[in-house]
Amino acid sequence: MFVENPIRIIVGAAIIADGRVLACERSDPPETAGRWEFPGGKVEPGEDEVDALVRECAEELGVRVTIGERIGDDIPMGHGRAVLKVYAATLVDGDVPQLLEHAALRWLSADELDEVPWLPADAPIVAVLPGWLG
Repeated sequence: MFVENPIRIIVGAAIIADGRVLACERSDPPETAGRWEFPGGKVEPGEDEVDALVRECAEELGVRVTIGERIGDDIPMGHGRAVLKVYAATLVDGDVPQLLEHAALRWLSADELDEVPWLPADAPIVAVLPGWLG
């Protein structure tokens, strides 16, 4: 019997503060190392998208976040086997992102968004971000 694989949901956080968004440089795997992304990851079974994003930001950056509105549309990934959904997010007062899983972190203004090589899946979100950064 053939069982169809469900589409995997990947969530990302566009963490925005003071008119800038947090960009994270991947350290691995080798094929994506040196490219930049929004923090986030897979939604696990039994988890909703917001809970997954809160968990991922804690794991990747050591921060607590408040999740806001969706940014942009669903972005197909992995030859249609996954979809990326990005949400606006803000840091909980006093939390400072830490380098736990990434090679580097940068706060980018709208004018600086093209200064880093983004992962292709994040590019459609980067294109609409200037409207979110004031």
